[in-house]
Amino acid sequence: MLHNSTVQGFSSIWIPRSFLLLLVGTSIITPSTYQPALDYIYDLLRHSSLFTASTFETWWTVIIYAVIEVSYTYRFGRNPQLRLANRNLNPNAVSKPIPKMQRPKKWVKEGLVYISPLLLLDLTLIKKYSGVPVQDMASSGNYDISSVAKTIHGTFLAPTLHNFTFASPLQTRRALPAAPPTSRELALQLITSLVIYDTLFFLFHLTLHHPKLASIHSHHHNHREINPQITNQLDIFERLGLVLLANFSLNIIGSHVLTRTMFVLIFVWLLVDIHSGMDLEWGYDKILPKGWASGSKRHSIHHRAGNRYYAPFFNWWDDLFEWVGKKWIKKGD
Repeated sequence: MLHNSTVQGFSSIWIPRSFLLLLVGTSIITPSTYQPALDYIYDLLRHSSLFTASTFETWWTVIIYAVIEVSYTYRFGRNPQLRLANRNLNPNAVSKPIPKMQRPKKWVKEGLVYISPLLLLDLTLIKKYSGVPVQDMASSGNYDISSVAKTIHGTFLAPTLHNFTFASPLQTRRALPAAPPTSRELALQLITSLVIYDTLFFLFHLTLHHPKLASIHSHHHNHREINPQITNQLDIFERLGLVLLANFSLNIIGSHVLTRTMFVLIFVWLLVDIHSGMDLEWGYDKILPKGWASGSKRHSIHHRAGNRYYAPFFNWWDDLFEWVGKKWIKKGD
């Protein structure tokens, strides 16, 4: 009998795979195809008070996470046959009970813990984006434009506090680039920033598994069965590390602010997907070429064993790390 994802030799995974290949390929090769749509969308966003608010990215991340995590959690609870914990059971065995899930009251508490330090940064530091004149950054931060050269540096590597006054007690808006990116810039920036983040978090994650830092990371591994809600089961230090590394990955390549908005969608989806505890038909690890992506299966192994598979999204660094480790062991024998 054919698997439900295969019909007469055709795997349905080719549907999202073909769509992704077409979208990325045309975005890079023929950017003029998408430019009118990007111009229109960005013009609407740039003149929106919500999008220009300094706190937009924090609230955007929270909303996107809530939507994606809840949808994954619902599917996790309603489809025991998809759960990785049930995959090794005897066909006649009763599926394992669903692990205890968080109540909405706890979501609010975790949300406040998550957003508090981010909102503090949003409301005190000037937002600096590629393509924005320093004078515009200064104006958004309540600085005198005539003395901007002495007070503000355009690079994000030099953080600048808002010029606090009674008239402007907080950093409430952000200066944005006048023009949108091309679809080529958008696609390449997204791909590059995800690869950079994967590299940086691999090193950060590996460090967290050092015995002296294990207590920080142990909360994330404290569960009976990995499930979508484990995504945000983090120590505050880990949360800040995750966000700051993502920001650095975007800023170091001068990502456009629209790239950052799209990055949140993809980034949150990938994080929830690897913690889903499910073997999904259209998991991103199946959409990408075989061997490229870690996915939920590999990450669930990491949560069980704790001594391998540290990269979040891709396999390259983990495979290299294990290859070097084997060579080192052979050398020592």
